[in-house]
Amino acid sequence: MDTTALRDLTDADGPFASVHFDFSHDTEDAAKLLALRLKEIEAGLTDQRADPATVEAVLRAVRDSAPPVGKAGRSIIAAHGEVLLDRRLAAPPPEPVVRFSALPYLLPLATHAEETPKYVLVVADRVGAEITEYDDGEPRTETVEGENHPVHKVRGGGPAHHTLQNAAEETARRNLAAVAEHVTKAVERSGARLVVLAGEKQARAALHETLPEHLRRIAREVEGGSRAEGSSRAELDRRVRELLTGRHLAALDDLADKFRAGSGREDGLAVSGLEAVASALAEANVETLLVGSPGDTAVFGGPDPAQVSVGKAGLQALGVPEPERRRADEALPFAAVATGAEVVVLDERVDLWEGFGAILRHG
Repeated sequence: MDTTALRDLTDADGPFASVHFDFSHDTEDAAKLLALRLKEIEAGLTDQRADPATVEAVLRAVRDSAPPVGKAGRSIIAAHGEVLLDRRLAAPPPEPVVRFSALPYLLPLATHAEETPKYVLVVADRVGAEITEYDDGEPRTETVEGENHPVHKVRGGGPAHHTLQNAAEETARRNLAAVAEHVTKAVERSGARLVVLAGEKQARAALHETLPEHLRRIAREVEGGSRAEGSSRAELDRRVRELLTGRHLAALDDLADKFRAGSGREDGLAVSGLEAVASALAEANVETLLVGSPGDTAVFGGPDPAQVSVGKAGLQALGVPEPERRRADEALPFAAVATGAEVVVLDERVDLWEGFGAILRHG
């Protein structure tokens, strides 16, 4: 997970309410189920002695928002009666998480944010395209309509035929150039790292070639999708999910390989275990924090989010008179945010000692 957008959290004062839950709206009784979840969230925060203003801020954020379409999750971080972060997730967490603690709990957000990166979906034909931006908020769709006459190739021969053919090709070219311009702006607005091209085969292939070089490098074509009225999106949605899942799994494989290559060597750029990872975070030397299954392990922290250590002595030597005991699964990811490191939750690809590992910036 790119933690840049979370940096403002490090300037906020805790304690924080961290809520990650199923926000799906895919059944007839979805509204009733959501009401029950909100009661559980309210009870969970209250039992942990969260202040009433913060509890109400979380509940109000959910009640005042429009429901999603289909399966979805949601992550909310709040403190002192104010919602500091509110994101919808592509999939609900396996279990709801409700915490009120000194630091925000960010791991569920990291897990699902990486599965669905920011991307732009383009469904194109020779006339125009539908361009949808998928980022941290609600999807935004714009329609680009070009000239619709002439855009189709004609049958026959002779000079008139060639004139019409050339006119159709030129119209389609202008239309795709306009679409490419809108796609470029959509990527800039959303910060997307992927452009998915769908729709008519020839149109999407031609659009791929029309895009600026930096967008061609991140563009991928998928089968399916149509701008025709009444056309189904089910097949296209399935293919996009397959593409995103494949990219996510490949990225995890690459990261695991990089970690293994850098581990076990004195001059390697990878470490594991609480002590080594905490030390690297305190030195702002972590490029990517890797998290496995840390359980309830704890570390000590100071007033600066980057001040983390497995023992009090290290922090006291830095002038922290009373280091506070904190959950490692909260303190280490928060230190990663403070120092600009990425956070990735790994599965069984790598056995991380004590639940944490790190790829370093330098040896």
